[in-house]
Amino acid sequence: MSVLYLRNSTVKFNKKYAVLISPFRRKGVNSSASKGSRQTQGTKPPPNKAPPPVPPGVPPPQTKKTFGPLSDQDRIFTNLHGRHDWRLKGALKQGDWYKTRDILLKGSEWIINEMKASGLRGRGGAGFSTGLKWSFMSKPPDGRPKFLVVNADEGEPGTCKDRDILRHSPHKLVEGCLLAGRAIGARAAIIYIRGEFYNEACNTQTAIAEAYNAGFLGKNVCGSGFDFDVYMHRGAGAYVCGEETALIESLEGKTGKPRLKPPFPADVGVFGCPTTVNNVETISVAPTILRRGANWFASFGRTRNSGTKIFAISGHVNKPCTFEEELSMPLKELIERHGGGVRGGWDNLLAIIPGGSSTPIIPKKVVETVIMDFDGLLAAQTSLGTAAIIIMDKSTDVVKAIARLSAFYKHESCGQCTPCREGLAWINKIMQRFVTGKAKIEEINMILEVTKQIEGHTICALADGAVWPVQGLMRHFRPEVEARIKQFEQKTKRKHTVGRCG
Repeated sequence: MSVLYLRNSTVKFNKKYAVLISPFRRKGVNSSASKGSRQTQGTKPPPNKAPPPVPPGVPPPQTKKTFGPLSDQDRIFTNLHGRHDWRLKGALKQGDWYKTRDILLKGSEWIINEMKASGLRGRGGAGFSTGLKWSFMSKPPDGRPKFLVVNADEGEPGTCKDRDILRHSPHKLVEGCLLAGRAIGARAAIIYIRGEFYNEACNTQTAIAEAYNAGFLGKNVCGSGFDFDVYMHRGAGAYVCGEETALIESLEGKTGKPRLKPPFPADVGVFGCPTTVNNVETISVAPTILRRGANWFASFGRTRNSGTKIFAISGHVNKPCTFEEELSMPLKELIERHGGGVRGGWDNLLAIIPGGSSTPIIPKKVVETVIMDFDGLLAAQTSLGTAAIIIMDKSTDVVKAIARLSAFYKHESCGQCTPCREGLAWINKIMQRFVTGKAKIEEINMILEVTKQIEGHTICALADGAVWPVQGLMRHFRPEVEARIKQFEQKTKRKHTVGRCG
């Protein structure tokens, strides 16, 4: 037998086997190499450790399995339907401007961490983390002022949530501008509002004036030592100005055409200064989150889909409405509970556009199982978007409906990018032929190829939103398009046959 000495161990070799003898053996400890004997005797099992604390700025994990309906005490927008006073006096009764000074004094880092921990994602359609977006402005000062720009240019067909906030709860938006401005270090906010929103602009401007008179805006806001101003700019109603860089171009007095990125607005935004652009709903929910706490907001919805959301239901539904509800509820339950069900009954449902006209259409069989949040709709190959639910029953000519959207996006293209300018024109022409059936089966694959050449090849996402409805139509209703083409071919063939016989 030979012996090999290693550090902290002795290994003995013989012809049959090798045994590792460890100097760390102790009495009462069975250190046999067999699988069944690897247990510690005479020692207590380790106590159950408490879960590690959630670090600042991280949403807590969600443990709920069912979601909704939302109770009245948890609603952020208590005057969404305009049943109460929207002016300052009524806003104070509804809880607006409560402890605003205390929140301001906690500083920007605390506000940003709370917004991150809340899990709030942008309510304008992109769904980007709001707290993370605000943190991009936390850079050493370089002498340039910082700006907050509020996107109130709501032009998505089927979407009507922001205008209700502007009309019935403008003080939530104004207070949100102040707190968001404190978080990003801005000294002014500019609300870019759609020119057609006349009443909404009047109410919001009145709320701004009331806030100045009450000392909530201007110099030394609420006695906090923080100065902040809010301005309003009325646009001319271009759909493309809903894109943040096109909106900035319009604010500067130029044609509303998107900019190349980078540089991003957080580096070079309005007037060449660092800028954050957020949707009306995103800014309006911030004060309530900061007052009631990030954990309260994160308790709604699934993980990565936190909070409440304003939904709008329109189309072939018994009760078209705008309402606030918890995210992650089943889409069918939302329609039945708030919309009163589909016109003519659930079996009369054909399809739904779940998040505004730029999101792909889904048929009834998908609607019955889909979850209404960012990840749930993404799994169904569509998107939450602005949560504007457009319902189509079986009386709908679905091909004609999508063709109408194609015409809209072709008209609203700014024409800056060749794939969008030329491609959307071709898609519109082909879709119009699909409506009448004056097309060929091969053109279905052709239009899908065109959409792939457009998607992801332009400066802004208008082109992507323009082709997604067409892709959704072909994904779920291709047999309808093919049947229409074949029907027209048969009709034409019979016509020629009758002509020859005559």
